[in-house]
Amino acid sequence: MSLSASYPSLKDRAVLITGGATGIGATLVEAFVAQGAKVGFIDLAVADGTALAERLKASAHAPQFVAADLTDIAALREAIATLRGRIGPISVLLNNAANDRRHKVEETTPESWDAGLAVNLKHQFFAAQAVLPDMKAAGAGSIINFGSISWMLKQGGMPAYTSSKSAVQGLTRSLARDFGPHGIRVNTLVPGWVMTDKQIKLWVDDKAREEIAKGQCINKPLLAEHIAAMALFLAADDSAMCTAQDFIVDGGWV
Repeated sequence: MSLSASYPSLKDRAVLITGGATGIGATLVEAFVAQGAKVGFIDLAVADGTALAERLKASAHAPQFVAADLTDIAALREAIATLRGRIGPISVLLNNAANDRRHKVEETTPESWDAGLAVNLKHQFFAAQAVLPDMKAAGAGSIINFGSISWMLKQGGMPAYTSSKSAVQGLTRSLARDFGPHGIRVNTLVPGWVMTDKQIKLWVDDKAREEIAKGQCINKPLLAEHIAAMALFLAADDSAMCTAQDFIVDGGWV
């Protein structure tokens, strides 16, 4: 990673990251660990999560991994409680977990629709609810909900995903109003098309590269570390008066 900014306020801060085993999430774990934060992360990918925690175990604070299905709210709450016991009261929450699985309108069922909202929206609210007591007690906190430019671009082929991601921004603004009196900031980090291994393997073909080149003002690959750089700023005290906002990192596409 080539991140260079240092945020002293993140040192020893308890940071919870959902979906932290791979992709953007893994880069977030690395970035916050490098700042000296106490990082806990949750993911279904047991092997990847375990390997990441093992690789970073020599850091100032070894990251703590708990395997859990975030769509199971009872399991999510239990995982957060476990991590709280390991890293302390949560000061920063990054609601990163999501699944942008493509699905056709004609093939979408009530069950698949509910499953899409569960993985892309529902857990963000309940994770925020779970850490609220910690942040209220501290009189401060930062919650970063992850959105997407997909719905802004009127992207088709995954209606449950785009509906969920548009709703994230409404959730952010609502929670920012409710949590603000307690000194808690809530923002949406909105990535563009990030070139993770998953995206490159499943979706990024020549046609996609042409679309990116045409859409982005800066025709360079958007990387997970670019998203992490914004996340660090939003988590740190440097963004103390930033709340209820959308921070778009997309190379100038929207």
